[in-house]
Amino acid sequence: MQTETRKTIRDANAFGRVAVVYGGLSPERDISLLTGEAVLAALQEKGVDAHGVDAADDLLEVLASGGFDRVWIALHGHGGEDGSLQGALQLMGLPYTGSGVQGSALAMDKYRSKLLMLGCGLPTPPFRVLTGVADLAGLPDELGLPLAIKPVCEGSSLGMSKVTDAADLEAAYELACRHDDCVIAELWLDGGEYTTGILQGEALPIIRIETPRSYYDYQAKYFSDSTRYHCPAGLSAEQELRLRKISLQVFADIGGAGWGRVDFILDDRGEAQILEINTVPGMTSHSLVPMAAQQQGIDFPELCWRILETSFIARQPVGGGHA
Repeated sequence: MQTETRKTIRDANAFGRVAVVYGGLSPERDISLLTGEAVLAALQEKGVDAHGVDAADDLLEVLASGGFDRVWIALHGHGGEDGSLQGALQLMGLPYTGSGVQGSALAMDKYRSKLLMLGCGLPTPPFRVLTGVADLAGLPDELGLPLAIKPVCEGSSLGMSKVTDAADLEAAYELACRHDDCVIAELWLDGGEYTTGILQGEALPIIRIETPRSYYDYQAKYFSDSTRYHCPAGLSAEQELRLRKISLQVFADIGGAGWGRVDFILDDRGEAQILEINTVPGMTSHSLVPMAAQQQGIDFPELCWRILETSFIARQPVGGGHA
């Protein structure tokens, strides 16, 4: 299933002067720094005139005065993955990698992305929005246990808890509220956890994730050497193809573009239940998209190059500049 056409660039000079924007002020700053530094080194290795820019309050001024021709967005979380930077860059006329404003904002918002999935007939675990402590009382009866309690607009499992005992719901809710005013409760499915990397309209080989921790949390994602990644994922050819198609569909339906990642779990019937969409996935030593790309024969520098090619995606004009 092809949803985009690749814009192939052969000459590094065609990219011009590239800003790799990373860091920022979100709770995912440390991971963004790792991603950005790895991407910067890879692009420079490929001969791209790439320069690192640590996002600060003067980011837009730095980009405007730096003579940059395009931006490789390596910012995770708020300010980089939620559509705000994408909108500013479009107003400036600076091309950038990956999804646009709408796709970025929807993917970052777990509540509204799940509403869209349901509207498109795509499977996702049952959930409820929590507006206060009073909403916790009926959750075990309504959704069951275990539950995932998580902030709506946060990444890397930050602020998320797995709750197996109703007595722990309030503490989990309070933790999630520290990261976002809007919190959701989602039925926890104990099936295998999988992820599909998306690159220029193609679904990369699926990865199955195993962790000895209670779930695939922040530590397991980025630092634990005990997390195991299986690619090939051990699925039948028919099942792999079907799940890749579902991943491409939800990514396109959410408005995703260029590259990203779709996370899902298999229920007890072996059917995919979509957890979330990531529009700026990690690019660290423990990251999933580089693993899947490697399985496809795309090494890390080539992957960074191909993601930079996505900065040539045609965007809806919103202002002046040299887009």
